[in-house]
Amino acid sequence: MEKDPECISYLTQQQAVEIDALLMGPSGFSIDQLMELAGLSVASAIAEVYRSTEYNRVLVICGPGNNGGDGLVAARHLHHFGYKPYICYPKRTPKPLYTGLVTQLESLSVPFLPVEGLPQELSNDFDILVDAIFGFSFNGMPRPPFDGLIYGLLSARKHDQTFQRSPVIVSVDIPSGWHVEKGAVNSEGITPDMLVSLTAPKLCAKMFCGPHHFLGGRFVPPSIVDKFKLQLPPYPGTSMCVRIGKPPLADVQAQISLENVEKHGEADPFVQFQKWFDDAVAAGLKEPNSMALSTASKDGKPSSRMVQLKGIHGGGFVWCSNYGSRKAQEISENPHASLLFYWSGLNRQVRVEGFVQKVSDEESEQYFRSRPQEIQIGPAVSEQSNVIPGRHFLHQKYKEIEEKYSDGSMIPRPKHWGGYRLIPECFEFWQGDESQVHLRLSYVAEEIDGKISWRRTVK
Repeated sequence: MEKDPECISYLTQQQAVEIDALLMGPSGFSIDQLMELAGLSVASAIAEVYRSTEYNRVLVICGPGNNGGDGLVAARHLHHFGYKPYICYPKRTPKPLYTGLVTQLESLSVPFLPVEGLPQELSNDFDILVDAIFGFSFNGMPRPPFDGLIYGLLSARKHDQTFQRSPVIVSVDIPSGWHVEKGAVNSEGITPDMLVSLTAPKLCAKMFCGPHHFLGGRFVPPSIVDKFKLQLPPYPGTSMCVRIGKPPLADVQAQISLENVEKHGEADPFVQFQKWFDDAVAAGLKEPNSMALSTASKDGKPSSRMVQLKGIHGGGFVWCSNYGSRKAQEISENPHASLLFYWSGLNRQVRVEGFVQKVSDEESEQYFRSRPQEIQIGPAVSEQSNVIPGRHFLHQKYKEIEEKYSDGSMIPRPKHWGGYRLIPECFEFWQGDESQVHLRLSYVAEEIDGKISWRRTVK
């Protein structure tokens, strides 16, 4: 369910303060009740858009006030939803409510990271960054260490030259660095992918241009709605959040035309792919990194299967697999292969052809370590392409490994599991059209003076 943002009430800072006072006064709510409902709303919105199987590692950056408390609660719920949260909480509030939230997270073995312990590049270690630093009552310029943390969030939004997926940023109620009413008044404010407004959107939310805006905090009583003449969307079913505005797919579809594709096609196919991949992500398409991998045996017999893109770096497209599988055998006999991405919601597909090589053991190890433990077990029990007595055989092996490493110790990467990289020799970007007159952008690699360049044609 969605609600037109033009028909929703937006609060000034003063109104937000007054409503909070009424909620914790005549309406009978305690701060811990409101914080629990707010944090659950944030976690629910994240889970609705970003699946834990694709966006598992979550860094929640918490400020010293109620916004930070909302972040702590959200982290607890995200843990129970199957995510792997980490907390950065540099200025802890020594009140029982907040110390209790910290204790709850510690009892779940959720790691707390000091500011100096954070990686220099947040984009390398996390899939989701939750901005729970400052709320609507904050005024002035951020001071250390929060100014540096905001800068880190800003830096994480920039794509690097490896074209790896940047982590998504989720802001709680107010994007840090924004004025509660005027929005991002300078370049120091965060530009989140998701904004979860609480109670009712604040005026700054009108300036939010990201793909996902949700309202959370299903607790506003009729007396407050009437007093402030609030126009709020109904919550669907038992959901703790409701989307504001059109689903992102409709926005992306509205911007697509054959003329735009042809006119704005990039000279570099890797840049063109990144643009289309970002569109698929922004449109909320399911598993946009899924791709059909086609290989052939030494005598030319083809086979295809679906795999997941893990990244684009080292000059190619990377995925992981069992080295004893049929596709691995075919790659060893015939390294030429193709990948096909199909994004039906955008009427687009991309074919990439080239030759395949194994990635280094170090790269395979790094990716294996980034996976949650329960997903690491899969490659260890896999008997891909081999005959097994039955599915019970795999379940028994899974249980044995799960019990062996139940203390949280490191599961070794199986030697038969690792990454492959396809080095492209040609690309074809296909844009469908209702007229059945489709458009293709074709790129072919050419070596000129020892360097690879790309010849682009329109078909």
